Amino acid sequence: MAKSQQTFNKSEKEKKRLKKREDKRKKMEARKAEKEANGVEGIQFAYVDHNGNLTDTPPDPSKKIKVKAANIEVSIPKTLESDREAFDPVRNGTVSFFDSSKGFGFIIDSENQEKYFTHVSGIIDEIIENDKVSFELEKGQKGMNAVRVKKI
Repeated sequence: MAKSQQTFNKSEKEKKRLKKREDKRKKMEARKAEKEANGVEGIQFAYVDHNGNLTDTPPDPSKKIKVKAANIEVSIPKTLESDREAFDPVRNGTVSFFDSSKGFGFIIDSENQEKYFTHVSGIIDEIIENDKVSFELEKGQKGMNAVRVKKI
């Protein structure tokens, strides 16, 4: 007696395909019945009112706000000279920990008491713990790093 060429997997796929087709047909019939019951045909319109909300009624033209193209600015805000003077890139602090054999350490900023990582590649002078130093900040992989570290 010969084996059937129809495997279990094939029959399951066929059942799923037929069920999907039947579900699609039922949904189409339901949409048709709803359309006949409501008498609505085609795509409905959606309007955006003056607050940016979607509505089914057209917006009131009296509430429309006119914006001149010259008033729209697409740029970085200009910095004033007084702003530049307030920001000093060179900071002062104290070395809280430094391991010369491993080549890294931490500096505590004297202004805001934050700890910053420093690597031997960013150090200009030889430093040890409790030294007063000046440094600059640079964005690193895990946060801000102290670079260009000099002993005061």
